Amino acid sequence: LTAVPRNYDPVLHPFEVPREYVRALNATKLERVFAKPFLSSLDGHRDGVNCMAKHPKSLSTVLSGACDGEVKIWNLTKRQCIRTIQAHEGFVRGMCTRFCGTSFFTVGDDKTVKQWKMESPEYGEEEEPIHTILGKTVYTGIDHHWKEAIFATCGHQVDIWDEQRTSPMCSLTWGFDSISSVKFNPIETYLLGSCASDRNIVLYDMRKSTPLKKVILNMRTNTLCWNPMEAFIFTAANEDYNLYTFDMRFLESPLRVHMDHVSAVLDVDYSPTGKEFVSASFDKSIRIFPVDKGHSREVYHTKRMQHVITVKWSSDSKYILCGSDEMNIRLWKANASEKLGVLAPREKAAMNYNQKLKEKFQHHPKIRRIAQHRHLPKSIFCQIKEQRIMREARRRK
Repeated sequence: LTAVPRNYDPVLHPFEVPREYVRALNATKLERVFAKPFLSSLDGHRDGVNCMAKHPKSLSTVLSGACDGEVKIWNLTKRQCIRTIQAHEGFVRGMCTRFCGTSFFTVGDDKTVKQWKMESPEYGEEEEPIHTILGKTVYTGIDHHWKEAIFATCGHQVDIWDEQRTSPMCSLTWGFDSISSVKFNPIETYLLGSCASDRNIVLYDMRKSTPLKKVILNMRTNTLCWNPMEAFIFTAANEDYNLYTFDMRFLESPLRVHMDHVSAVLDVDYSPTGKEFVSASFDKSIRIFPVDKGHSREVYHTKRMQHVITVKWSSDSKYILCGSDEMNIRLWKANASEKLGVLAPREKAAMNYNQKLKEKFQHHPKIRRIAQHRHLPKSIFCQIKEQRIMREARRRK
């Protein structure tokens, strides 16, 4: 590399900032021009997609469960279904993969928990579950421990199971109501969080057979997700159109309220970096929120997409998958204008330079307006306007 002599004396560069401003403005405009986040849709389900699970070891494998009891395993590089299982009668309520990636668990409306092999059966072999556990009530969710052969189901109560046994090791209850989702903490692996339909979020410790703490919100929480980088932080998706990020040590008030959706938030999933999360809503859109900001940086929608029920962020933090009512799984880029494929070193350098320029000038009114503008469907646009008026009225009062 040749050394480039540079004199940083500002007297010699009188137009440095205006020049950089123009470059930042052009970079921001080009970013909006190249923002094409939608990659493809995986169709094949014959009913709405109700739940999804990521493969812990393979980036290109994703599992989805539908409302007709069907489970499909997809290859994302080829964008096709590699295996279909008729797993349950009625809805597939929840699914999760084992931490080693050799098998996965599903729960359904037929009161059963089933464990399946990840590999397809050999020629002439029947498509049978490895284990089937028959429960007393309907299970609404399931999650697997991150390191041990233990999984938790929820329904009437939270049950913790050993994979080798057909009865739960312990059952945890606090109040009497149905519990909609249960999640293991990825860092402090003996902690669980669950959401009940009596507006509670309850935290449990597996080592004690009693619940730890509970927090009561104004409306029901649909699901929660733990931050994979910070052990105490979790985000809850609520019916009142907002998401709440809590620190489990201080449950008196949320760390941050994330507002932007105009209907109930149905699912939330963290990026593996722990810096952002994606939320799916009943208003037919998905939004990406930075953890420390109250408003979303990105909103994705298509004309055909209906109520989005489930959403997952891929393990390399580049892609987002969402499953919706009209039987499709859609694949999106996490960064809308990112160029896919191999980048030349000069391209990479130019992109990094533009990124720094955009960060430097992000608060200039013109640049901020271009960077933040999003075209929204008419229904969402009108509801946002309506809610702004209502908020202003409350504030005035």
